Amino acid sequence: MKLLLKGLCLAATMMASNAQNAALAAPGITVDVVHYWVSKSESAALDVYRQAWTRTGNHWVDLPADSEAAVKRIVSDRIANGYSPAVMQWNVDEGARELPEMGIVNDIEPVAREEHWRDLLPGFVLERISYQGTVYFAPSDIHVENWLWTSREIFDELGLATPETWDDIFAAADRIEAAGYLPIALGASPWEIALLFHNIMYYAMGAEGYSRVFNGDAEAVLDPRMLDALDLLRRVSRYVAPSAAREGKTWADATAMVGRGEAGMQFMGDWAKGELVSLGYTADRDFGCNLTPGTAISHFTVIDAFAFPLTTHESETQAQQAFARMVLAPDNQLAFSRLKGSLPVRTDVDPKRLDHCGQLGLQRLLNEDTVDGVVHSRAMPSHVAVVWIDILADFFDDDTISSQTAQQRLHQLASEG
Repeated sequence: MKLLLKGLCLAATMMASNAQNAALAAPGITVDVVHYWVSKSESAALDVYRQAWTRTGNHWVDLPADSEAAVKRIVSDRIANGYSPAVMQWNVDEGARELPEMGIVNDIEPVAREEHWRDLLPGFVLERISYQGTVYFAPSDIHVENWLWTSREIFDELGLATPETWDDIFAAADRIEAAGYLPIALGASPWEIALLFHNIMYYAMGAEGYSRVFNGDAEAVLDPRMLDALDLLRRVSRYVAPSAAREGKTWADATAMVGRGEAGMQFMGDWAKGELVSLGYTADRDFGCNLTPGTAISHFTVIDAFAFPLTTHESETQAQQAFARMVLAPDNQLAFSRLKGSLPVRTDVDPKRLDHCGQLGLQRLLNEDTVDGVVHSRAMPSHVAVVWIDILADFFDDDTISSQTAQQRLHQLASEG
């Protein structure tokens, strides 16, 4: 991130501020889009925007990367060399505010005003896409990380109900294992383990303890409930394939195992639903869904968005604004979310046009008291998060590491971070 911001700042000092013009880009305008939506479902969802853009006679240059970190490297290199991309995919977490704060992205406030985004978007979405009252990001969707996906084939065969508690999860895992199936599917990426652990941590520590940890309170990591969470993570680890068997496997590979009836459960964000749908599976018929027991949806929302690097060309600024307008178009929102597995950001989308899982997520999102100002794991500084994830992954895959040792390592990291 520091390298990216250095490159962005260098470019910003070389560029004059652009007058904001809300006119639609004329046909024939080209945008290059840097993103890391490369799985089958992600590519299909992105194609909704690609087709909407090109139908008007505009042109789309695709610049895919294999990870969020790779996107940042590409953007940094492009800007440092004087030809910034027009559009870049970005997660609007706490760190995203550094982009407008340092003056290295264009705002899209004219579009937000003309399209009445402040009347159509949830307050927490508006808060995250804005800086000092001005809108800088075009949100595409709301992802929810704390989902439990279940194989209907296996659960129906064994007469299992959708788990509502952790006791239900372990009882189901025992039954699934005894029947010869893999209880819990998992890929090889360390972040998958961290995502699961954060669900468990919230369950064990509650909102207050969870928030203290991710707000940087190192002593909160020594809370006895953190040890309980690590013990629970260790218990889960005994129901997944060994690390050697998972080598080279992605989260999407694990998701496909649930769809094919080879694994009973997966803890994964709702992009897993998008992958299942892309493979031809249907909610309720082929897979079931529920939120991870003991979690609140508000602490596990992730907003995908697009950001627009500073440019000296007025035509590119107009193209960026047209792109932002296209992202929030109602039909595009619905089509994109159906394929991505996520929730639309617009509040005027008819819930009946979503599947059961989407309706459940939307209902929980709207029913919780507030999602404003809640602490999310992405609030952790990026350099700390990388090591945090590695510690959890090492613990998960090596049962010679005790929960106490893992807790001490996490505490040391939090103290130094």
